[in-house]
Amino acid sequence: MTKIKMCGLRRPEDIRAVNELKPEYIGFVFFPGSRRFIAPEAAKALKENLDPGIEAVGVFVDENPETVAELLADRTIDAAQLHGREDEAYLAHLRKLTNRPLIRAFRIRNAEDALLAQASSAERILLDAGAGDGKTFDWNWLRAVKRPYFLAGGLNPENAAGAVRKLKPYAVDVSSGIETDGFKDIQKMRAFIQAVRTEDGK
Repeated sequence: MTKIKMCGLRRPEDIRAVNELKPEYIGFVFFPGSRRFIAPEAAKALKENLDPGIEAVGVFVDENPETVAELLADRTIDAAQLHGREDEAYLAHLRKLTNRPLIRAFRIRNAEDALLAQASSAERILLDAGAGDGKTFDWNWLRAVKRPYFLAGGLNPENAAGAVRKLKPYAVDVSSGIETDGFKDIQKMRAFIQAVRTEDGK
């Protein structure tokens, strides 16, 4: 079954929504340059009210490894998602500090980018359009990817089922596609969950 990650949660009502809808993952964005940025202290408070069956992923961009490890150690987050220029040396250093799962994000602009993602030593990879503009990339570029991956970039309740049907990813990751005026919309969240679960159930 395709897993679901809802990213960019910032408010108590977002946590109440996911506790009802039960995606497998949620994401807290710790990159100050993002409009979905949340301070670690605020994320920790939200995590305390999160259903324990849902994993919290911290999203980082070129963050100090010690900072990432600290948030993993105190269980503010359960896994780290790396969206910057973190290379294999960075991953090796971070692994000395934590044994929690690492998700390496890759911006896919061609089939060669997909092959680079395939070779990553991270426990999971996330394949993204990368521009943050709500647009998808050419999914045909992923034909060479033989390992499980999170699919991100431009997903919404209207195209989620098609993505699951065509690609059968390990997980689908959504953020702007379940928002209205920049905030999570429980009706869109519910529609996204329903689209994925219905497709999986066929």
